[in-house]
Amino acid sequence: MTPEHDGRPMRERMLAGDLYIADDPELAEQSLRAMDLTEAFNATPARDPLARRHLLTELLGAVGEGTEIRPPLRVDYGGHIRVGARSFANFGLVALDCAPITIGDDVQIGTNVQLLTPTHPVDPELRRAKWEAAEPITIGDNVWLGSGVIVLAGVTIGENTVVGAGAVVTRDLPANAVAVGNPARVIRTIEPSTP
Repeated sequence: MTPEHDGRPMRERMLAGDLYIADDPELAEQSLRAMDLTEAFNATPARDPLARRHLLTELLGAVGEGTEIRPPLRVDYGGHIRVGARSFANFGLVALDCAPITIGDDVQIGTNVQLLTPTHPVDPELRRAKWEAAEPITIGDNVWLGSGVIVLAGVTIGENTVVGAGAVVTRDLPANAVAVGNPARVIRTIEPSTP
């Protein structure tokens, strides 16, 4: 059976991690809504944190208390992104949320980080026909993603892990580790300190 004959709405297929067509009218409308909100968010003056927070909570699926995301921000839909409490994302976050993106509490995200859930078929005919898929990304509590980190679809990063600037995370990373490089690899473990 070809993907187009299964009858499910494209949004349902997308969130299930199955092949879908992104220019479906429902998805296109949700994407336009996200673009409108990100444009407004990105244009909000730094001296108006209440307006910025209001737009962020309207755009994203959840935003924890004390969390700050500095513009510019780019998302596909916004509503599939959940950010915990006291997290911080510096300038230039790109979070393509065709699948859920979950960011824990106390996460630090450097400049120009990319969280990329979309994937595309290797089969050239499916790709030419504009089919794509997506896999979720999960960032654990107290993770630090250095500037320029790219996290690919389907990746989970364990709590307290540090990912060095410019790393490309292609596979899951354990908790309490330092990872660097392309592809990112663990170079040491972190022993949590006791107060």
